[in-house]
Amino acid sequence: MTLHRALKTPDELAEAGLVDAAGLAAARRVAGRYALAVTPAMARLIDPADPADPIGRQFLPDLRELATMPEERADPIGDAAHSPVKGIVHRYPDRVLLKAVHVCPVYCRFCFRREMVGPSGDGTLSSTELDAAFDYIRARPQIWEVILTGGDPLVLSPRRLAEILRRLKDIDHVRIVRFHSRVPVVDPQAIDAALIDALKESGKTVYVALHANHPREMTPQAREACARLADAGIALVSQTVLLKGINDDAGVLADLMRAFVECRVKPYYLHHPDLAPGTSHFRLEIAEGQKIVAALRGRVSGLCQPTYVLDIPGGYGKAPIAAATVRQTADGCYAVSDYRGDEHVYPPPQD
Repeated sequence: MTLHRALKTPDELAEAGLVDAAGLAAARRVAGRYALAVTPAMARLIDPADPADPIGRQFLPDLRELATMPEERADPIGDAAHSPVKGIVHRYPDRVLLKAVHVCPVYCRFCFRREMVGPSGDGTLSSTELDAAFDYIRARPQIWEVILTGGDPLVLSPRRLAEILRRLKDIDHVRIVRFHSRVPVVDPQAIDAALIDALKESGKTVYVALHANHPREMTPQAREACARLADAGIALVSQTVLLKGINDDAGVLADLMRAFVECRVKPYYLHHPDLAPGTSHFRLEIAEGQKIVAALRGRVSGLCQPTYVLDIPGGYGKAPIAAATVRQTADGCYAVSDYRGDEHVYPPPQD
């Protein structure tokens, strides 16, 4: 398949052979509510003959997205409750999110901000709104880290990114700048010298949190993009969403986490899916996730272990939710579970 630009309409998906007639009809209905975009890099990975293709399921519209469950909500992790000025989310004392842009190179069908992103979403911050956001950061010396998210901040031009980062350069108490992005995976050629120079413009310690959910996403091109970032001194961590039918398997996750580590990306978060509207077909029970994470613990190096987390609905922050491996016993000792689920007494009994 030869594509030179993102597919952004149902008809373009059909012309590229990614959906059949029934899929086109479904895509048209879903696209009336939620944004659609598939980059060439991701389109090339989709097997249109496989309705369970793990890449296709992430990006191709599905009629199930139009079914909203009672527990689902437009703002599932409570950004609005912690947004003192537009574009800022201040949930934890020492860090803030800066949502400068609300567009993405691809639109994941499970996105927790799906009501806010896309052409009809919250848009890009105006100059006045950006000024207010920086005034907020500047006035609060407890803010040690600024996390650029959105949307995907790496869709901004290098010039625009550099302007934002130059403003952070003058705020001494901000020491860490983090970017949450899918760009190195879904549009790897965009990670070029100009963009990397822009990322370093603040003079701060820079992290990129790379979002990928399946080992097939870690193509040679994506690996090269990660290498360009790492070689430039930019630290890389990962974010993955645990998704039913896509990566809810310890073997698949092991392959993905190993791929991250091979690319100098430290596994960071494995997210339980959020309660975004129309995403129930992606969610599994927490108990299922705990079993998968326990199995992963026995398969791969400690370097490859992400933290399994739930963003508590309502804006209460993340909580680690992996199954407990230790419990206190009646005699004051502890029972510790190994990766097979077998328990061992600590301290061990005297011989």
